[in-house]
Amino acid sequence: MVSQSPVRTDDLKRILFVCTRNYYRSRFAELLFNAAAHERGLGWRATSRGTDVAGAGRWNVGPISVHAREALEARGIPLDPELRMPLSLTADDLAAADLVVAVCKAEHRPHLERDFPHAAPSVEYWGVEDLGVTPAEDALPAIERHVAALLDRLSAGRTGADPRC
Repeated sequence: MVSQSPVRTDDLKRILFVCTRNYYRSRFAELLFNAAAHERGLGWRATSRGTDVAGAGRWNVGPISVHAREALEARGIPLDPELRMPLSLTADDLAAADLVVAVCKAEHRPHLERDFPHAAPSVEYWGVEDLGVTPAEDALPAIERHVAALLDRLSAGRTGADPRC
């Protein structure tokens, strides 16, 4: 792909990816989206948060899952050596986002309806389940397909949640 001219950071719209621990699925989506959006010159920037980072305990080891790290590296997406640790979702995160995507409707909608009932109806929900249900070799390509479709939609100027999700 041909790289477009850079977009000023103060002009960027914000997308927020949400998963449970902000360690695996949402981090993969965030970093994949940002690399592709930058390459396309798209005026969007992603971040990510988790609905239950505190409950992660021994499951979160470091800033990002080894599955996400390896998948990003395999796709030629360099990782910042100073990656941040997982972050918990807040009302301010939701308010700052132009679009919110929760990577698994079955998992995340109940959390959002309970903790952020005002925001839950406007979230776009995908169906990519966590490692206990869906192996990384299936989940990460599914997220990649969702991100590609989202990038195409945003490139075409359609910013609303995808009703098919």
